[in-house]
Amino acid sequence: MKKRLTLLASMAATAAFIASAGPAVAGDSTQDYDVLASGFVSPLHLSAGPGKSVLVSQDFLGVLTRVNRDGSTDNLATETPKGWEVAGSDTRGSTTFFLESVGAGQGDPAALHGYLKSIDAKGDVDTIANFADYERRKNPDGKQRYGFGDDVSAKCLADWPAFPPAKYKGLVDSHPYALAVKDDTAYVADAGMNAVLKVNLKDGDIDTLAVLPPRPAVIPKGFVVPTDMHGGTFKVPDCVAGHKYAFEPVPTDVALGPDGMLYVTSLPGGTEGPELGERGAIFKINPSNGDVDLWADHILTPTGLAVTDEGDIYVASLFGGEIVKFTCSGHRSQFLKVNLPADVEVKGHNLYATIDALGDPSQPPAGKVIKADLR
Repeated sequence: MKKRLTLLASMAATAAFIASAGPAVAGDSTQDYDVLASGFVSPLHLSAGPGKSVLVSQDFLGVLTRVNRDGSTDNLATETPKGWEVAGSDTRGSTTFFLESVGAGQGDPAALHGYLKSIDAKGDVDTIANFADYERRKNPDGKQRYGFGDDVSAKCLADWPAFPPAKYKGLVDSHPYALAVKDDTAYVADAGMNAVLKVNLKDGDIDTLAVLPPRPAVIPKGFVVPTDMHGGTFKVPDCVAGHKYAFEPVPTDVALGPDGMLYVTSLPGGTEGPELGERGAIFKINPSNGDVDLWADHILTPTGLAVTDEGDIYVASLFGGEIVKFTCSGHRSQFLKVNLPADVEVKGHNLYATIDALGDPSQPPAGKVIKADLR
């Protein structure tokens, strides 16, 4: 799937920058944390589970794991097919809602699959909504333009590679990635559609709440872009230097705030580094009318967020090596310095997070779930 390639290529390119540049926000961490459980593979999502448990999605394994209060773990029988991905989850009462998907292989939209499902206390699994079908019918960002504008000529772009495209509109692509449930509605951040969706939990109807706006950046002279996941690169021609490229916004998490608004992290569909800077953002969306406002930006690889009852927002900056705190007024500080944090969750006076979320496949799984006191 092209979007998954974009997302992972962005992460890989950013990693090289972070190795030399260090965290995005300066300051010494004054917080301690406890490791609740370890040995996870790609723990990219975290949510509050039933009782005093938390749920961890081992995305690339397609496994949803419950971490109990004593640190013991149980894998939920989600019936996810082999090779599929389990992403965000949320729990209401004894029912857990979760997202699963698989990419479109060689770009064939018919091979695209993505669902919102539920699992109850007895282990029974139900399918609620089909995102791939919705994307094939609606393609919410299909009219949105990405890439270079008309100020860059076709002659200038004659040798541009097939990926990333020089100019294009939103493609048929769905990657249901993050989830927040309120009453009978599930809000889903789809990293393929570049949209936040509303799902009626009673009948499975899907509506587009909002399409996130493109994230433009000025391309510098000599800029090098990744063209695949195997180290391929392309040095841009001088004629594009100084022109803007509209990158995709790629929503990575969604959470409801005490003000009734939705807060959504966005990972730009392209590299973050010395040339383009830290381009991740938080958008605020009105769930009643879909209005979108940029709430904060200049965040390095924001892949997860949580909102407290007081309106403070905690963000996992994956390659920033930290968990960032934003007060409700927007003041920013480093809450915790950790390695490769992928997601965060607030439950009571505790912050939970997954760290060491991306590891060397040749080494034993190193992903961890940690707990830190917010007081």
